Amino acid sequence: MAAIPARISDRLAAGLKRFQPILSAAKARDAGEADTSTIAKDILCEIFGYDKYTEITAEHLIKGTYCDLAIKLDGKLQILIEVKAIGLELKEAHTKQAIDYAANQGVEWVVLTNGTVWRIYRVIFAQPISQDLVFECDILSLNPKNRQQVDSLFLFAKEGQSKSVLHEYHAQRQAMSRHYLGALILDDTVLDVIRRELRRLSPDVKIDREELYEVLIQDVLKREVTEGDKADEARRKISKSQKRTLRVAAKVAGVGIVEPTIVKD
Repeated sequence: MAAIPARISDRLAAGLKRFQPILSAAKARDAGEADTSTIAKDILCEIFGYDKYTEITAEHLIKGTYCDLAIKLDGKLQILIEVKAIGLELKEAHTKQAIDYAANQGVEWVVLTNGTVWRIYRVIFAQPISQDLVFECDILSLNPKNRQQVDSLFLFAKEGQSKSVLHEYHAQRQAMSRHYLGALILDDTVLDVIRRELRRLSPDVKIDREELYEVLIQDVLKREVTEGDKADEARRKISKSQKRTLRVAAKVAGVGIVEPTIVKD
């Protein structure tokens, strides 16, 4: 993440100092959802930098009901925020409710919070609709004197949104995810590189791609890495990237796209 201006870092730290005792007191008295929503709105304003009157709204209608809070930037709905009572543990059902609202509106980002814990999700518009947990923090556990912890909040700050920091952070996490790396290892191009190196180590041993694939699937990679929606999505991204690379190369060469042919031993 790029360097954060000192004035923003100072605001984040000052906001933490101000709201940690407020949140602790609200948690001690087991504040309800309405009071928690009021505190969350103030946090959005004083810590994260959104304008309380023009950018934060509690009046966005979805499926005949109003979402708890929403962020609008330049008049466009950017983030939906589902608020639960401060004493309530955030659960999968709460996430699903928020994601359903966002999918209905075509909104890419969803925040689920109980005032202390803040979770940011990116909606994956696939079949079925799913989500990635991009960032999570507990405001009560953060140290206002720890610059790294304080600056992590920049991901959700208004200034970070304007610079697409959250998008970049999510893209980096995806690139280093176990599903993406697993799909990359099982790609034909990488399998052929591994075969070549294995032949270099053992010249007399013949290893075909299918056999290598099965060994990796059965004995090296975990099933949870290679199966499921996220693994499928990773394979689609790699395939799309390869096709884009082929199109660019073909355009540079002035020829049509020709799928690569792998010569087997």
